[in-house]
Amino acid sequence: NDLYDEIVGRIATDDSSVPYRYRGYYYYHRVVDGGEYPIYARRKGSLDAPEEILIDANARGATHDYYAARGLRVSPDGKLLAFAEDTIGRRQYTIRFRDLATGQDLPDAIPGNAASVAWADDNRTLFYIENDPTTLLGVRVKRHRLGTDPAQDTIVYEEPNHSYYMGLGRTGDDKFLTLSLQSTVTSEVRYLAAKHPTGTFEVLAPRSRGIEYDVDHIGERWIVRTNWDATNFRLMTVADKATGDRANWRELVAHDEAVLIEDTALFDDYLVVEERSGGLRRLRVRTWDGSREFFVSSSEEAYTTYLHVNAEQNTSWLRYGYTSMTTPTTVYEVDLASGEQRLLKRDPVLGDFDSANYGTSRVWATARDGAQIPVSLLYRRGYRPDGTAPLLQYGYGSYGASMDPSFSSTVLSLVDRGFVYAVAHVRGGSVMGRRWYNSGKLLHKRNTFTDFIDVTEHLIQSGYGAKDKIVASGGSAGGLLIGVVANLRPDLYRALVAKVPFVDVVTTMLDESIPLTTNEFDEWGNPKQREYYDYMLSYSPYDNVASQEYPAMLVTTGLWDSQVQYYEPAKWVAKLRHTKTDENPLVFHIEMGAGHGGKSGRFRRHEENAMMYAFLLDQVGLARSSTADQSRGEAER
Repeated sequence: NDLYDEIVGRIATDDSSVPYRYRGYYYYHRVVDGGEYPIYARRKGSLDAPEEILIDANARGATHDYYAARGLRVSPDGKLLAFAEDTIGRRQYTIRFRDLATGQDLPDAIPGNAASVAWADDNRTLFYIENDPTTLLGVRVKRHRLGTDPAQDTIVYEEPNHSYYMGLGRTGDDKFLTLSLQSTVTSEVRYLAAKHPTGTFEVLAPRSRGIEYDVDHIGERWIVRTNWDATNFRLMTVADKATGDRANWRELVAHDEAVLIEDTALFDDYLVVEERSGGLRRLRVRTWDGSREFFVSSSEEAYTTYLHVNAEQNTSWLRYGYTSMTTPTTVYEVDLASGEQRLLKRDPVLGDFDSANYGTSRVWATARDGAQIPVSLLYRRGYRPDGTAPLLQYGYGSYGASMDPSFSSTVLSLVDRGFVYAVAHVRGGSVMGRRWYNSGKLLHKRNTFTDFIDVTEHLIQSGYGAKDKIVASGGSAGGLLIGVVANLRPDLYRALVAKVPFVDVVTTMLDESIPLTTNEFDEWGNPKQREYYDYMLSYSPYDNVASQEYPAMLVTTGLWDSQVQYYEPAKWVAKLRHTKTDENPLVFHIEMGAGHGGKSGRFRRHEENAMMYAFLLDQVGLARSSTADQSRGEAER
């Protein structure tokens, strides 16, 4: 409870996002004192105009243990709102509609869908993705006409291959609706002119195994980000009249083995590329003709810059986000023509927080096969790597997701008590490019686990943490990482935390009725093939529980988890308790009113963080050590 009060005490009770302009309105969300959820709002024409509330999620979520409003989309004429609600945490949404002039909900309600929707220009037609009730995967795109019975909605596309995820959107210039189909290694985009809602989605380029691409549109051409003959992706362009054949694509930005292209923002006069290079996420700006090019700069060693909301193309102002492990999330905008920069907002951190009291650095650990693993560190100023500090190491390492060095006010509750916080950027993520991802998946998956262990050993040998006070955590696929590490090197860690962990790998991947299974054969392998079966079985945490001593462990799950079903960690914990030979605590916490993401609400979600931190502090002997006592001790040293 003390930790919970401390964590939420840093959160501003009243706060607002940075408004962005779109079709004559300024859109934003804000939170109010005591409110768990955002209030979504807008102002017409000016920030001084009267506020119009789109959705008050506090009011709608007041009678539910869990609440999430997603996929908010305003009709092109600005008069109607479509939004998707989940009230149990299962990620199965009911799509609803609201008349923004009256604030009244329309009678149309469509259950059992993804939260991805797109309006057509007639302001009466909405496209949405219907989920399979068993696998929970999106399988059909439907067209709904307001005022009609959803049971009669037309199927405009049905995906026969259930290894693909689907998503709906509009291009940056608002000319087209897009349907993105993405498996682990292959993608396809279909498009429809927004002004022709009864038309047919056309294929921009047919899918071909191993070829990934995504698109945006400006002027009379498509901009394509693709891995076609480009492991780290390159940018191509194709004219509106030349779609349908990948052979018509023309190179715009060439492939670079040292640079992973992750995203783009298109402006009338500029192209902005979000990329990864040197293990960092940063922004490169160039004119369309390539005559001028520069980076958005930073003065910190380990940082993250990323594209923020850039809803309009006819401007020279780029809006971007910046964060590091010592710098709260900050939103800037910069005039790409003049270089003028404006600070729009820095997330407030209440209490006595001062970024000058903290330090961050990037170190490199050598893996057993010679690979250099980047590690981001956070610590209090005055800290010395003398081998006495407790250390929390976090990792993920799957799906190409990169855990960027970013600010978390939550982890300060450990760092202020003397902890070093380390993020291990292991293989399986993309922090070092696409090859970094490929070398941590399928038959190379064990690199993820051994990288994490090798990072731990490096940090101990370098004095960053005390050998008897090393703890580690990870969630979902990162929970798999923790489960494998527990089996392989239980001696390295004093305590481990596995959140919603994917730990019964072979059984889950053999059951195609379980959500995510078919989508992920290209991530983990298909165990119906003997080579993959044997390899997955060799590391699956549940199948490799041994009669040995394990560290103290905290395992969490959610009853409504749609990604990793609750029974996976339940049976893993049961087997551990039956098999392990130590007396260390093994705590299993089931959140009965939530799913994969834990509790909803900006305050309630920290209850689990406080529980985890209390568990870790207890294990390293600091449960009664207050922040003030720790600070005084540092001052005396």
